[in-house]
Amino acid sequence: MRIIVTGGAGFIGSAVCRHLIKETEAEVVNVDKLTYAGNPNSLRSVSGHPRYRFVKADICDETAIAHLFDEVCPNAVLHLAAESHVDRSITGSRSFIGTNIYGTYTMLEATRRHWAGLRGEAKRSFRFVHVSTDEVYGSLGSVGLFSESTPYNPSSPYSASKAASDHLAIAWHRTYDLPVIVSNCSNNYGPYQFPEKLIPLMILNALEGKPLPVYGNGSNVRDWLYVEDHAKALNLILEKGQPGETYNVGGCNERSNLEVVKTICRVLDEVNRDRRPHDRHIAFVMDRPGHDHRYAIDASKLEGELGWQAEETFESGITKTVRWYLDNDWWWSSLRNQVYAGERIGLIGDAGPVENVAGSWSGATSGS
Repeated sequence: MRIIVTGGAGFIGSAVCRHLIKETEAEVVNVDKLTYAGNPNSLRSVSGHPRYRFVKADICDETAIAHLFDEVCPNAVLHLAAESHVDRSITGSRSFIGTNIYGTYTMLEATRRHWAGLRGEAKRSFRFVHVSTDEVYGSLGSVGLFSESTPYNPSSPYSASKAASDHLAIAWHRTYDLPVIVSNCSNNYGPYQFPEKLIPLMILNALEGKPLPVYGNGSNVRDWLYVEDHAKALNLILEKGQPGETYNVGGCNERSNLEVVKTICRVLDEVNRDRRPHDRHIAFVMDRPGHDHRYAIDASKLEGELGWQAEETFESGITKTVRWYLDNDWWWSSLRNQVYAGERIGLIGDAGPVENVAGSWSGATSGS
């Protein structure tokens, strides 16, 4: 099997590429534009493998993508390429509209043209898996779970752009019979995550003795999914999922942002004793505009129909993650020093830093 993986130099995409190379016999063609969040170092363990190939290309470039399909003749597409950080979408929505909507359209059209030329089993077995987020569903109250039938109600430019791309993917199935499958996942965490996201940002700030900024009062709840569990789920969806279906992928690990930060601090207290207690650096800052309060995934369809189970609990996964960042500064130190130092992004209007009892806010953000 030859699989095109878009966004394979990103956090989730690189985990998918590593999994496919190490655990399957598939040939993997990783297509990535290499924006700030795309890092070839995340693929160092597979970059020399004969079944792995990297192609630098923009999924919005119709000509480049058409040539790619002609050259590769894939059996499947795993479409993960996306702008993904909510805070960046608040003040820089244009790139989210471009990549997430137009880029998805470009991939769907290139796939449709390729698929239309296939015959027999090659056509019947072809799959296009569109990887999305639970944020398209909006915000939950204190009870309930997102299911595959939950109405879409996006709150941010990011989630709105992903909702639009989901609708495009399903429309291409219904209109053209393209064998599209959609997955919607909860918040991922784990090794190789760009340090603008909550968990790596908190780990690195804590290691450096900097404030650990938490939005609002820290009560916003997310369902946390270890990235390697997600990679296994996507491979299973590719192999066994039914075209036209949606599968929610969640870790059944609901935690408030404050609980997440305190858990990181407890793990660091055990392994980085010279700076303990790390939770003394927690600082509450101005909330994000339009911040959804709670996400939680019902993954019973994926578990019951395809046999998937998350292997990591939040406690086991966060311990692995903290230890990985402690042991792999070769991966994150240059990003921290040259690409993103932890400054806050996504503020609108005249809003500025918030002073608090922990001292001046350092500019970091704790959004999902």
